[in-house]
Amino acid sequence: MTDFLEFFNRRTGAMIDLLEQLVRMESPTSSKAHVDALGDHVAGLCRALGAEIEQIPQPDVGDIRLAKWHPDAPGKPVLVLCHLDTVWPVGTLDTMPLRREGDLLYGPGALDMKGGVVIALEAIRGLIDRGELPERPIWLMLTGDEETGSQNTREPIRDKAGQCGLVLVMEPAAEGEALKVWRKGVAHYMVYTIGRASHAGNAPEAGINAIIEAAHQALALHALNDLPNGTSVSVTTVRGGIANNVIPPEAALEVDVRFLKASEAERVDRAIKTLSPVLPGAGVRVEGGIDRGPMERDEQMVRVFAQAQAIACSIGLEVGEAGSGGASDGNFTAAMGLPTLDGLGAGGIGLHAAHEQVVVRSLPRRAALLAKLLCDWDMDAV
Repeated sequence: MTDFLEFFNRRTGAMIDLLEQLVRMESPTSSKAHVDALGDHVAGLCRALGAEIEQIPQPDVGDIRLAKWHPDAPGKPVLVLCHLDTVWPVGTLDTMPLRREGDLLYGPGALDMKGGVVIALEAIRGLIDRGELPERPIWLMLTGDEETGSQNTREPIRDKAGQCGLVLVMEPAAEGEALKVWRKGVAHYMVYTIGRASHAGNAPEAGINAIIEAAHQALALHALNDLPNGTSVSVTTVRGGIANNVIPPEAALEVDVRFLKASEAERVDRAIKTLSPVLPGAGVRVEGGIDRGPMERDEQMVRVFAQAQAIACSIGLEVGEAGSGGASDGNFTAAMGLPTLDGLGAGGIGLHAAHEQVVVRSLPRRAALLAKLLCDWDMDAV
């Protein structure tokens, strides 16, 4: 099957051209108009490839576009999941210009994740050109607020993914173009401590120091860490007090939690929500909770990766497995129990950094891999 990989290698120039085109269309999450302009453009490319387009309006962020090929074919769809938004504000191209240096293409959003969008489009285009687009439902979902946590689109993602048998997430590849078979889940909390104000000079004994209470709570939170097993509980900001000569009546701790296992999420969530005050008369109030579950490397994920690895091998590609402490939209689908593979996008480095770059030679390899997954995936094997 070296011909399969060579076919996509010959498409490298076209993939570069398309990626440069998409990067030039700046699309920060905060600008619905810019994300929608890019969404309309990509939807037009999908229509030119024979897709039916379902548009799901979003009042505050870019609309969702769902492109469907063979929607009436039997079997559950394969969902290819992308986002069009980037972290870069409009005008970034003026200070961080699109440029090519050898095998590297630099530009805001090139890696995260316009490279993944290009790979998805070119995989489908390549299969159509070869007459090999499989007679199975293939859905390409394009969202517009992933970089700010998918607050608006997580429910539509869950809804559409729940109808599918496989989810392929086009986030950037891990080092060495490995697939991401685990991602940590995320929880966020605010822990407020309540004391009693009093004059720090005249009557300190009449006050209840909310900062001291917060210190006790910070130590209790820190004790919840289980770093060897992938659970981190980090107090990341502290606020408190109202004046230098006043015993502080209030304080607040911001807490970031990451976990590899749903059971750990539940353990930590329960512990944080039942924190109790240490100082007599003090109070503790907790807000927040689990934002998204983990993508666990469980038995199903082992089978999913093994099948992907075998499919890659059939066209002369070797793929490894890796993971990430950060989350993606794949967390939502994996937490639903759906077979999910992440990191199918471009190789490169510099996510959210001024040196964001795509390794050009990764583009045809990833397009070939995605195309072959779309062709050969066996839903019954996982």
